Amino acid sequence: MKDLLTFSCLLIISLVSSQTHRYIYELQYKMDSTEAGYEKVNMILDITPKEVKFYGRDLATTDSLNKKFGMNSSYTDMTGQVVKRKINSFDNENFINIKNGYYTFKTTDKINWTIADETKKVENYTLQKATTKFGGRNWTAWFCKDIPFNEGPFKFRGLPGLIFELSDAKKNYMYTLVKSRKLDKIYSTSDFLESSFGNKAVPINEKQKHKLMMEFYNDPFAFERNNFNKSNNDLRININGKEIHTVDELNTQTKSMQEVIRKYNNPIEIDKAMHYPVYENK
Repeated sequence: MKDLLTFSCLLIISLVSSQTHRYIYELQYKMDSTEAGYEKVNMILDITPKEVKFYGRDLATTDSLNKKFGMNSSYTDMTGQVVKRKINSFDNENFINIKNGYYTFKTTDKINWTIADETKKVENYTLQKATTKFGGRNWTAWFCKDIPFNEGPFKFRGLPGLIFELSDAKKNYMYTLVKSRKLDKIYSTSDFLESSFGNKAVPINEKQKHKLMMEFYNDPFAFERNNFNKSNNDLRININGKEIHTVDELNTQTKSMQEVIRKYNNPIEIDKAMHYPVYENK
């Protein structure tokens, strides 16, 4: 975070200009809360005069390579944390991949903070502690009043300064600010956030999202199953490197996939986690 000092000195005079203030966070998270290991990714927080966006850095990297080399690659963000909102707002637009579809739905996510007197030094910055409960988890944030953005990772905002560190009490999700930069224009995300590499986001609500996720869980290989039915089993398909010859083999793969979905069911908003049934004889 050494480059943040110079960055913050230039911040005040440039707040109203058409620029993007970019903060990169290292996110460590557990897909399965019972395991010790972490997934590790970099996430981008873009702040412009009108909007705030939070998304995986690999999305931007893929988009940049596509534009530079005329490629047509795609990337699926697995964190479930792609959001955007208007500046100074708790109203979020969420983006999510479900099976082969890309969807968007809106939520209002008011966060009430308790600010403590406790402070600590990180390099040249004084950070202050704040706590909150959000998404069924208890959170601790360390924010810096010297960076006058009341923003932070994902939906976490509303403190009198930028959040530098954030973690839940059980250490399932941990964010650390690692880098910042200032872009001299509004950074376009139209090809990978508002749409997913050519797949435009379809507006739905949370009830519809729940229905789509349950449909995928019930039959994650619905497309392949339909092809089997049309061909009277005279078909060879490949699933995760395994050649499938019969509907019975496909049912076995379906059960295995359902086990994986149940195992890695640890979303950041745990109070909205899906409750998947177990089908013993399916």
